[in-house]
Amino acid sequence: MRTIPITVRPLTEQAFAPFGDVVSVEGAERRLINNGSTERFHDLAGIDVSEGGGRAIVSLFRGQPFAPPVVVAMMERHPLGSQLFYPLSGRPFLVVVAPDEAGRPGEPLAFLCPPGTGVNYARNTWHHPLLSLEAVSDFLVIDREGPGNNLEEREYPDVRYRIDAVAP
Repeated sequence: MRTIPITVRPLTEQAFAPFGDVVSVEGAERRLINNGSTERFHDLAGIDVSEGGGRAIVSLFRGQPFAPPVVVAMMERHPLGSQLFYPLSGRPFLVVVAPDEAGRPGEPLAFLCPPGTGVNYARNTWHHPLLSLEAVSDFLVIDREGPGNNLEEREYPDVRYRIDAVAP
C-alpha cells in the first residue's frame, strides 16, 4: 500500500467553499440585542436538515488530541444533513475533506482551523472524523437527527494519506 503526504493549508472561505461554510465571527453580521447588552453574530452557517424529515440537534463532542503523523485511511459523509463543528477550547484543529468521485472520497485536502473558527460540512461532503490538536478539546456540534441513514463511511482501499506537520 502506498502512502501519500498531505500538505496542510490555511482555512479560507474561498478554499473551503466547495465543502461547506467557515464559521467565524470575523466579518459576520453583528447585531446588538437585549437593549444593547448582547452582540449577536448573525447567520454564521447554513444548517441543512431538510432531507428525510430530520431535525437539528446540538451536541458537545470531546475530542482526544492527535499529533503528527496523522494517517487518513477513511472518510465519512452525511447524506441527509450538514454537520457543524465549532471549537470551545481555544485550540486549533484539523479539517480533512475530499471531493466526491463517483460515490467515493477523492484525494483529501487538509486545512488548519485556527482557534475560534469552525466549519459546517455541507450535506454529502466527505470529511475525516474530528481531529483535535494539542489537548482534549470540546466542540459544539449541530447536525441532524431523525429517520434514515445519515452516515456513510468509506476506506481508501489502496492508499493511505499522511499529515506529517500541521502548520500551513
